[in-house]
Amino acid sequence: MLARLRGQVGGAADLLAARSGMIADFQADRDGFLGARLVQLPDGEWLDIVEWRSPADFAASRAKGGTLPGIQAFFALIDELVSSEEGTSR
Repeated sequence: MLARLRGQVGGAADLLAARSGMIADFQADRDGFLGARLVQLPDGEWLDIVEWRSPADFAASRAKGGTLPGIQAFFALIDELVSSEEGTSR
């Protein structure tokens, strides 16, 4: 899953600090979560690259939403979801 997002103005440090809690919650609560990378782009945007074992695992995670504190804290720092795409790693 590729998500392009815009964080809060001046909030890069907060976003990065909250990232570890989100990753820990995903590892503990989301079947099929393989890992994630966050890439800082120009103009306050970020590219979040999240890897899942299968599309079904990603769909199950999406259905759960932001149910845990670490996930909620990270999501709260996102001002805008610019785009989101799903793909398969080869």
